[in-house]
Amino acid sequence: MQVETIPSKWPEGFSEGSRNRRALFVLMSLRGIEPKKLLGLAVRERTASRCLAAIRTGRAGSPSDHEHAGSIDPATVEAAVHACGARLVVAGSPEYPPQLNDLHDPPAGLFVRGRPLPGRFGTVAVVGARRCSDLGGDLSHTIGRDLAASGLCVVSGAARGIDAAAHEGALAAGGHTIAVLGCGIDRPYPSASRVLIGRIAAEGSVASEYPPGVPAEPFRFPARNRLVAALATALVVVEGAQRSGSLISARHALGIGRDVFAVPGSVTNPLSYVPHTLIRDGATLIRGVDDLMDDLGLTRDPGRELMPVDLTVPERAALDIITAPVLPERIARDIGVGVADAISLLMRLEMKGLVVCVGGRYERRLRASAT
Repeated sequence: MQVETIPSKWPEGFSEGSRNRRALFVLMSLRGIEPKKLLGLAVRERTASRCLAAIRTGRAGSPSDHEHAGSIDPATVEAAVHACGARLVVAGSPEYPPQLNDLHDPPAGLFVRGRPLPGRFGTVAVVGARRCSDLGGDLSHTIGRDLAASGLCVVSGAARGIDAAAHEGALAAGGHTIAVLGCGIDRPYPSASRVLIGRIAAEGSVASEYPPGVPAEPFRFPARNRLVAALATALVVVEGAQRSGSLISARHALGIGRDVFAVPGSVTNPLSYVPHTLIRDGATLIRGVDDLMDDLGLTRDPGRELMPVDLTVPERAALDIITAPVLPERIARDIGVGVADAISLLMRLEMKGLVVCVGGRYERRLRASAT
């Protein structure tokens, strides 16, 4: 494991002492003071308490910030943090991930539940479409599982689809995964991920730059994405449509020198837009887990694979044809059987967990191997 020596962008002693720590609880609760603005103010004022004084006296921030700062009780914020099982990890402290200082706007602190956050060299981000395909979800789960089983931490945004599958894969391997939220540390969002986020808090880490009570709002998710990218040494994109937030994550990663990998797909599939765009821009194409592990210099453990599935000769012949989504008629024609027999073969393969039917076409799944 490499030791990181990235210097903090925050002034030395910015959050030291109880007075500065109380001030930081207030500063991080202000909606109008983004990290970039607060960092600029910190460079001038040097400590959190002086930054708060500047805002409360009207020397910094907007009139709204001035009014809001006077209404926030730091003890109330701190009590809410403790009530949800979280802690405030301040910039410059041993637990604060130093790689966040690669950002031009690193947060002054992170609210964290669960395990300590690892360094960049032990972490890989996996992101992609919320409405992913079954194949994309399988691949994300497999990537998360194999990375975690290789001793790496998997970081993502806890959203539906690719994010959730990567987290679940890491948990299935008994590994460490980090969910970065785009809302208050006490608010599991989306609600469909409530159980998953609870598991991650118990077995891994949940992090947010927002204190308890902050709602999930659209503008917070691009900010969340920059943290996902910065926490990792590499970022993997598995599917993403044209306006997908995964493209924002990848741009953040490239902007701070992270390696970016992308899984290609069909040129007619809208979910291939982001991976193909990134590959055209120079991201590394990976065909699956093996490529990623090779490029990261990792070795997969064959003992972690699922047990092989016994196949009949016709089933094997049908499976060998499915290198891309195919219709039953194609299977029937290529192996010389009737359509009804081909459908029966495909249904047996589906029951064995080897293929999945999507829109009438059959695709391979990635969670089982066959002999």
